[in-house]
Amino acid sequence: MNNSDTLPDLFTDGPADAPLTFAFAHGAGAPMDTPFMTFFAEGLAARGWRVARFEFPYMARRRREDKRPPPDRQPVLLATWQAVIDHLSGSGGAGGLVIGGKSMGGRMASLIADTARERGSGVRGLACLGYPFHPAGKPERLRTEHLAALKTPCLICQGTRDALGKREEVAGYALARTIRLHWAEDGDHDLKPRKASGRTAEQNWSEAVEALDGFFRTLV
Repeated sequence: MNNSDTLPDLFTDGPADAPLTFAFAHGAGAPMDTPFMTFFAEGLAARGWRVARFEFPYMARRRREDKRPPPDRQPVLLATWQAVIDHLSGSGGAGGLVIGGKSMGGRMASLIADTARERGSGVRGLACLGYPFHPAGKPERLRTEHLAALKTPCLICQGTRDALGKREEVAGYALARTIRLHWAEDGDHDLKPRKASGRTAEQNWSEAVEALDGFFRTLV
């Protein structure tokens, strides 16, 4: 199977001649056009970045069929990511690439980032929104081993009370010095705060967009 067989449809926001393109993958349970994904894509596009959203094969099937297949196995997810990287790095006007996404989409990008960067694919950075450091309720099952040696510059935007990695938990993890963290105050896995916090989802999301914008500017 070649990359043309695994390349998904891309939905882009922002200028075609932007200095960076953010390849933005969805999480395990929701598609690329949720309010969360749209808010970040449009917010970054408004700041002059190109954003390319796409869906993994299982999510694309959910649109076509009256079924809810589970997420694809990791090799398929990584092959899809590689096809997207190859396509964007070879397309005119893409500039440099930042890869990442929501939860699972960002985690899969983190697994391929260093290899893609070393291959000269144009990948300059990694951005994860709500990184799943461990499954919910299973803090002993860490998904952080590769993050200890990550060479690609990375920003993780994480809710302080994320059930898949709270601030007090993450503080004890061995993470590479290339990783910086932006904390969404009282945020859950979608960076949403509780009403009692006095904050809103839009406030947390807007601050995360600003953090991403600042991070992208360090890569150009």
